[in-house]
Amino acid sequence: MATINDFNFENKKALIRVDFNVPLDDAFKVTDTTRIEAAKPTIIKILEDGGSCVLMSHLGRPKGISPEFSLQHIVETVSEVIGVQVKFVNDCIGAKVEQAVAALEAGEILLLENLRFYEEEKKGDAAFAKKLSKLGDIYVNDAFGTAHRAHASTTVVAQFFNDNKCFGILLAKEIESINKVLNDNEKPVTAILGGAKVSSKIGVIENILDKVDHIIVGGGMTFTFIKALGGKIGSSLVEDDKMELALEILEKAKAKNTQIHLPIDAVIADAFSNDASIKTVDTTQIPDGWMGLDCGPKTSENFAHVIANSKTILWNGPLGVFELENFAKGTIELGIAIAEATKNGAFSLVGGGDSVAAVKQFGFANKVSYVSTGGGAMLEMLEGKTLPGIEAILK
Repeated sequence: MATINDFNFENKKALIRVDFNVPLDDAFKVTDTTRIEAAKPTIIKILEDGGSCVLMSHLGRPKGISPEFSLQHIVETVSEVIGVQVKFVNDCIGAKVEQAVAALEAGEILLLENLRFYEEEKKGDAAFAKKLSKLGDIYVNDAFGTAHRAHASTTVVAQFFNDNKCFGILLAKEIESINKVLNDNEKPVTAILGGAKVSSKIGVIENILDKVDHIIVGGGMTFTFIKALGGKIGSSLVEDDKMELALEILEKAKAKNTQIHLPIDAVIADAFSNDASIKTVDTTQIPDGWMGLDCGPKTSENFAHVIANSKTILWNGPLGVFELENFAKGTIELGIAIAEATKNGAFSLVGGGDSVAAVKQFGFANKVSYVSTGGGAMLEMLEGKTLPGIEAILK
């Protein structure tokens, strides 16, 4: 797997696909710089070699050219994070852009305008990708968040670079971390799958059953399993059409000797609100008109015990509605257990939008081994799919 460490960028222009699809407030200021910081090591390595960087990214979902989605808004923030004043050109292909690239000197950075101002980007148009390919000597993909999309800048452009293409530091680390969980793992391996629906995690569960020793199920999808097993779940979230599937998963797991751990108690509420009446009950005995919004203390204890005895941990999805303070405890307790196991030598990977938000909110980001930057891309890798953006570099 070729990474930027296999290249010397002296006097070379690196065309880098970064993921600067960052959140902006009403004044167009960046509210979370995580993705920019994640790309920094790759950019710095190239500049220190004596090369220059041409950065390309998308932002949002513009319909054609939309000023509110211009990457001009993030130039100052990118300059601050990288520590180098970034230049900007208000297009991403064509003569004006090629001139700006030609004028770029070693140690300089040029940010191109939003790729998605052209619909050819999402279509994976080869002619558009070829125009992009003129803007660098070496193609570097460092955008894990879009690696599962076969777009022009993430996948198609790579074919114009023969052997002059590689993974950036971030993307290489993402691939390594997922590989460490699925293949080069130290046992026992525990996967924590939370979130609302069984249907969104079914591909992951089926792919990892062979590879993990324990699966902890949490969040809303708990109740599809509990109801399928004959429990009373009140008005908790449920996918009635997935109950048979839930039972099949339990059977398959048993056959493969993989233990599935379901919550045994739940914090329930009479409304989806932080101000609702709450109590803790057995997960199989939720009264009508009440819904489970978090796992209870006995469950947290059980889960902590499983995690303490794990050497490899994957966490994808929260255990409750952590955005509401009264239903955050299960997710926080889980974070504490994973942080403790990590301190004791386990490898822990956290990924998927909500669990990443939770580890940031509750201060666990530096207490786990790796926090993934791509939700959809990570899920597809966990499902065993080959991502086009990764395959394009390996070809």
